[in-house]
Amino acid sequence: MTRTVKGRTDHVVVVGAGLAGLSAALHLLGAGRQVTLIERDRVPGGRAGQLDLEGYRLDTGPTVLTMPELLDEAFHAVGDSLSRRLDLVALDPAYLAQFPDGSSIQVHSEAEAMEAEVRRVAGPAEAQGYRRLRRWLTELYQVERDRFIGANFDSPLDLVGPSLAKLVGMGAFGSLGAKIGGFVSDRRLRRLFSFQSLYAGVAPERALAAYAVIAYMDTVAGVWFPRGGMRAVPEAMAGSAARAGAEFRYGTSVAWLERIGSRVAAVRTTHGERIPCDAVVLTPDLLASYRLLGYMPRRLAPLRWSPSAVVLHAGVDRTWPQLAHHTLSFGAAWRRTFEEITSTGRLMSDPSLLISTPTLTDPSLAPEGRHLLSVLAPCPNLERGPIDWERVGPAYRDELVAELERRGLTGFDSSVRVQRLLTPADWADMGLAAGTPFAAAHTFAQTGPFRPRNLIRGIDNVVLAGCGTTPGVGIPPVLISGRLAADRITGGSVRHAGSARPDLARSAT
Repeated sequence: MTRTVKGRTDHVVVVGAGLAGLSAALHLLGAGRQVTLIERDRVPGGRAGQLDLEGYRLDTGPTVLTMPELLDEAFHAVGDSLSRRLDLVALDPAYLAQFPDGSSIQVHSEAEAMEAEVRRVAGPAEAQGYRRLRRWLTELYQVERDRFIGANFDSPLDLVGPSLAKLVGMGAFGSLGAKIGGFVSDRRLRRLFSFQSLYAGVAPERALAAYAVIAYMDTVAGVWFPRGGMRAVPEAMAGSAARAGAEFRYGTSVAWLERIGSRVAAVRTTHGERIPCDAVVLTPDLLASYRLLGYMPRRLAPLRWSPSAVVLHAGVDRTWPQLAHHTLSFGAAWRRTFEEITSTGRLMSDPSLLISTPTLTDPSLAPEGRHLLSVLAPCPNLERGPIDWERVGPAYRDELVAELERRGLTGFDSSVRVQRLLTPADWADMGLAAGTPFAAAHTFAQTGPFRPRNLIRGIDNVVLAGCGTTPGVGIPPVLISGRLAADRITGGSVRHAGSARPDLARSAT
């Protein structure tokens, strides 16, 4: 039986109105709890932040939205719906991948379209390999969905069972890179179905094949974009929570937690307010939550943090025909790139970049005739590479812009009208450990039941949520983490992701 919070849980304070906190709030409200959310910023979103500059509406957090059925599940908890709250556009292609040899591949979520694209660029044998890979990815997700991704763990023994045996049989605990290579041999295709391990903070050759489930989410289930920008997601969730009775304290930080014995009795804010409560959901960065609790769990090895990222947000006065909504611009180096950002602590010598151009889908995000571009360059976190970003940041920005121009975005620098550069130093200023927005890496020792748990030993009524705890990093896991936190408080049972809107699911075949 999964452990739950004992005693009264009528009033829950959720610290942080990011995606995890909002997900927890909606599930708690749906279970009849009174909920108060405390958010230090003046708008919801947390890491899914927003910035307005001279008519350009920037999203400073995640740009790739997958598995929207998890959002619908949260809305459904309070009698609301995704279709009522958000206008989602299915992106086709989900990505446009560009390679240093001049070739490109459009990544389609629909099976026949992607098979035809693979056949065009790599031949019929690779197209057949893609079909087998797609079926394997779909089965992997179906096995992992409820038993591993969507489950609370109290012990590694919770893994034992038929699902674990099936994963072993599927090769999920071998190397991700090797497993993908068993289906497709074309180097470009192998990159397309393994680069997602960077989100987990591990190179493809060292990542567990189980993390191919991330590739399922964006190459099979599909990539979506909400009209109004990614900020529309937390705004919609906050609106739904408020309609269901949640109270919000924006522009408010938590000063300390008032404890009586093993329970938190009230949350004290920096405004001097005392908010009595029966339970607390903490969603700040993992170490920040531990500091609030005056607690640091004992681990056999210190936490290992994911790589970080430099992100250049630019409002420009033109666009380029070779760009899609999401463009993957790969450098020639591959293994060396991962070695640099995860091991040696150096900037990529031959960068692979994610370029997002949301105005291609929603022109209202910029002044008429203008465009938004966000360029994400993975880089070492501050522990792995203690770089002086105040000095290096502007120079690295210029290097990235020069590289973009060499790759065909001619005139990019002169087209920039507004910009904002975010570096690991900025993430650190936001309170994110090691200056990374991607939290603890998904090494084997930090995966599943070995990941920092969402229950705190010795504190009976506090639950953690967010990317630092179960199940991990990315919008889908973060939304699930909020639901798992709510389940710890309400005793709720595991629900099938997407049960509220099965029409959003895509076929494996």
